[in-house]
Amino acid sequence: MDSEGSRIQDDPDVKVMLAGSTLRKVRSRSWKKQRNFRLLEDGLTIRHKSRWAGKSHSTFSVTEVEAVREGHQSEVLLSIAEEFPADLCFTLVFHGRQGNLDLVAESPEEAQAWIQGVRKLIHKAQTMDEKERLDQWVCDWFQKADKNKDGKMNFKEARKLLKMMNVEMNEEHALHLFTMADKSESDSLEIEEFVHFYKMLTQRDEVWKVFQDYSGDGEKLMLEELENFLKIEQHEEESSAEHAQELIDRYEPSETAKTQGAMSLDGFQMYLCSQEGSIFKPEHVHLHQDMSQPLSHYFISSSHNTYLMEDQLRGQSSLEAYIKALKRGCRCVEVDCWDGSDGEPVVYHGHTLTSKILFKDVISTVKEYAFKASDFPVILSLENHCGMEQQTIMAQHLSQILGDTLLTTLLDGQVPQQLPSPEELKGKILLKAKKIGGLEDCLDETLTDDVSDEDEMANGDAESPSAEDLPAECLNQNEKKSKSKLSRELSDLVVYCKSVHFHGFEHARSHAKCYEMSSFSESKAKRLVKETGTDFVQYNTKQLSRIYPGGLRTDSSNYNPQDMWNVGCQIVALNFQTAGLEMDLNDGLFKQNGCCGYVLKPDFMRDGNTQFSPEKPEERQDYKPLRLSIKVISGQQLPKVNQKEGSIVDPLVRVEIYGAPQDQAKEETSHINNNGFNPEWNEILNFVIHTPELALVRFVVEDYDKASRNDFIGQFTLPFTCIQTGYRHIHLLSKDGTAIPPSSLFINITISELT
Repeated sequence: MDSEGSRIQDDPDVKVMLAGSTLRKVRSRSWKKQRNFRLLEDGLTIRHKSRWAGKSHSTFSVTEVEAVREGHQSEVLLSIAEEFPADLCFTLVFHGRQGNLDLVAESPEEAQAWIQGVRKLIHKAQTMDEKERLDQWVCDWFQKADKNKDGKMNFKEARKLLKMMNVEMNEEHALHLFTMADKSESDSLEIEEFVHFYKMLTQRDEVWKVFQDYSGDGEKLMLEELENFLKIEQHEEESSAEHAQELIDRYEPSETAKTQGAMSLDGFQMYLCSQEGSIFKPEHVHLHQDMSQPLSHYFISSSHNTYLMEDQLRGQSSLEAYIKALKRGCRCVEVDCWDGSDGEPVVYHGHTLTSKILFKDVISTVKEYAFKASDFPVILSLENHCGMEQQTIMAQHLSQILGDTLLTTLLDGQVPQQLPSPEELKGKILLKAKKIGGLEDCLDETLTDDVSDEDEMANGDAESPSAEDLPAECLNQNEKKSKSKLSRELSDLVVYCKSVHFHGFEHARSHAKCYEMSSFSESKAKRLVKETGTDFVQYNTKQLSRIYPGGLRTDSSNYNPQDMWNVGCQIVALNFQTAGLEMDLNDGLFKQNGCCGYVLKPDFMRDGNTQFSPEKPEERQDYKPLRLSIKVISGQQLPKVNQKEGSIVDPLVRVEIYGAPQDQAKEETSHINNNGFNPEWNEILNFVIHTPELALVRFVVEDYDKASRNDFIGQFTLPFTCIQTGYRHIHLLSKDGTAIPPSSLFINITISELT
């Protein structure tokens, strides 16, 4: 370990973790078992096992942990609060979709040592630079392979380790490098020697070639040479001299080179692997868009049936699902409310076996987590199945728990001609639900409070597999005609998001108010996109529309959100709990603008008189198609898909374009046999993009299998407008959307006008 590493090992809290503790692992009120937890010597891996499990154990890495919560801060620990005091309890929360780990220590001191210790280790892992991270990764592998724990590795063990690391290599070449690294001539490598051996193995020839093209002496890049590289290859016109100097200061490890104002191959490689050398434009990562336009001018990250952790029929309803969605930057969450048995409204997927949670707990959770990832407004999409009494209780909970954060009055007392902006609504929670009358007649008390369920059915606001997905004769006639009353107290809390039935675009043009919004099932939305695309784009300049998955998707699968974004629909609700292509696209779109959950729509989707049709992009006034050319050069340290001994991946890269119909395309490289470590393709994939402002580009790496479906290895998705051209690295993500360092792709991108 480096000196920094040895310091963290000396920390008193980390020492407790290294010594190990018996902690109670809690899954439910009835499942509480003692497990031995211990931090391994690498300072990153935590191992846990039961006392009588013999040799079998489970491990996880500190890098998988997102946060540590103290006390009774999870549903499971709250349910046993009587039994175990808060100062013994803590929860480890993982990145992605992995479930929490709820633990109870034997003393408050021990609980604190683990809470603080894990936090310090997370901080350490996050603040490592690229070089330390790579060294750490190699050290971890060394620890895994050093079976007899003597801190040494002979050639046979080293070869076995390389296979575990997904490296298939020429025996002679490996032996030659092994001998060179074995400075002590002991026929075995110690950890530092192994790191050196590994670095020689991973010498990146393809990076060296690029370096050679610009280096006069083949040893270093002088300032001017680096500046040339930035201008010619990285397409940086402005201030490339200053930028070149900054890069040397930031990434050059050798002091000698720094004093000469030069960059060595090591520094060059570190720059190319850094955030600045990544495919994503650094200036688009942060909040940079105009946030003062009406809400209808933004795409809004939105979740469907937010309370579910898994499927729609038997799955568990959980507050954790709200926490995960909000922390991912989701800005519109859904709450399905039903009458509870003891007067308290509950949230679950009605008429199914999904478990129930209390409405008031959902609202408290939303209040606590709403603005952790973003300051911009959160919309609570209420699906209300409660009777009058419990609706009034819901209104009380909303007012009491949310207090000032709930927006209940017009911002300036005026009935708006357009919706307020995310900037004006910062830190506010908006209720989307039915309302008695409009904002104009808030003062008119004589209005009826009947709202028929028929509206809900036709509108698809009641999201059972209803009007859209099933033939009309399947619906019970009584259900169609029943009137449900709306509580005045609940109605009064709705301001800018009044749910209404959609009566067609013609009707909306002449009658609709900007604060009225409708929900469409995916099938209805698809039909409108196909038949009247331009009308839909115009409608979405003024009003919000919400799209939700069809009622037959009981497995919580998702539809492709791109079709809906193509016509400017803002609230395209997806099942956040389900990983896959659709959530990759959602994560990709909302990765820009500080991950704040709001992305400004292109200007041709914000003009009320727009004639834009996704089907006919060439009819746009400023139509400028672009050519995208991607040279897929190489891959680095791709993870193993199959953990079977001796299996090595056969990777291929596919580039997929999602956008307007004409832009949808896929191209892939050939596959490379048996090399997940440093495969080289050097293949060029070409695309023409007609509507660049709407396009998303997804890079997928798969393990080729001629007999069955290819296995997924990793992916990365980003908006076309956020691409940096030139030589770039793509840092791959797992199926769950979490980072899998140091896996990457090395590519060269050019974008030019189509002539």
